[in-house]
Amino acid sequence: MRVVAASLHLVRLDLVHEFQTSSHRKGHLDHVLVRLEDESGAVGWGEIASPAAPYYNAENVDTCWTVAAGYLLPAVLGATWDHPAQVPALWRRVRGNEFAKAGVDMAAWTLWSGAAGVPLATALGGTRTEVVAGVSLGIEPTVDELLAQVAVHVGHGYPRVKLKIAPGWDVEPVRAVRAAWPDLDVHVDANGVYTESDDDLAALRALDGYGLTMIEQPFAPRDLLAHARFAASVGTPVCLDESVETLADLALAVHLQAGRVLNIKVSRMGGLTAAVAAHDAAQAAGWPVWCGGMHEFGVGRYANVALSALPGFTLPSDVSGSDKYYARDVVVPPVVARAGRVTVPTEPGLGAQVDDEWLAGTTLRSERFTAG
Repeated sequence: MRVVAASLHLVRLDLVHEFQTSSHRKGHLDHVLVRLEDESGAVGWGEIASPAAPYYNAENVDTCWTVAAGYLLPAVLGATWDHPAQVPALWRRVRGNEFAKAGVDMAAWTLWSGAAGVPLATALGGTRTEVVAGVSLGIEPTVDELLAQVAVHVGHGYPRVKLKIAPGWDVEPVRAVRAAWPDLDVHVDANGVYTESDDDLAALRALDGYGLTMIEQPFAPRDLLAHARFAASVGTPVCLDESVETLADLALAVHLQAGRVLNIKVSRMGGLTAAVAAHDAAQAAGWPVWCGGMHEFGVGRYANVALSALPGFTLPSDVSGSDKYYARDVVVPPVVARAGRVTVPTEPGLGAQVDDEWLAGTTLRSERFTAG
């Protein structure tokens, strides 16, 4: 396969409900969509689910565009490859920039699987026909407003709810949610903002008594020793997210027993190729995995659904329906969750078509590239 043309599209979608994490609040998202075209005219789409600011990791929309346009696409254009797992080797000299890499890698997978007439999930090694979806809820102005949001999504059939937490917004909201839904699958996500101070550790350890499925990323990404110490002191499994960007990170975390669960994000790991490898390594280590999200548009969300069809994804993934976040998605059909489950597409490639007319009206910037 030889890619002869590519384009980048900076797309903005408004959120139907503002979302707040421990670092910031957002009402819309700007993501970069990647389009690859081969010699036959076949097209594959990927998504750079780029953070707007360097709060989740060091990347943002501008850095992703620069790296994709200046380094990744020039490496891919005109190159010949037989399988998408070979594509990351084309940019092996580029360090880091995993979000940017993820979008181009994803586009290569959807291009190849579509041209081969194979569903993306099957191409990745998926075995499920549907995946269980969970929802991620941000920090709300009041506990009552949080309870209202939980009620909406439990009412829609979602079996798992993830709550964003931060110092001062942790024990009280968890206590309230658990009191209202004693049997609900609940876990919390700190996005690495806690420290090993007495107050922070007291709050985190207090969460151990609420029957949580996991406590996700309590400490800073590189602080695996803090995670290992905390994991040894509580019964609730610790899940790692930002700490694991590479397979070497995962191997070290397993060695240190810094957690017991892995959140695999396609964007954070640098693409579907790396995500599948992380799934395999986690399975070998006995760590259950689930697919986390970055509020992806439909392109990235369908890719997450396909990845979640792999056998090691035994926990609910962040693949809720498009309507949870956006009034209208960029793909047709949008991702739909019924009773908290999403059907894995059986059509070749991504399983949905990008709505070109709608995309044109939501695109802030675009650029086309050709081989040579």
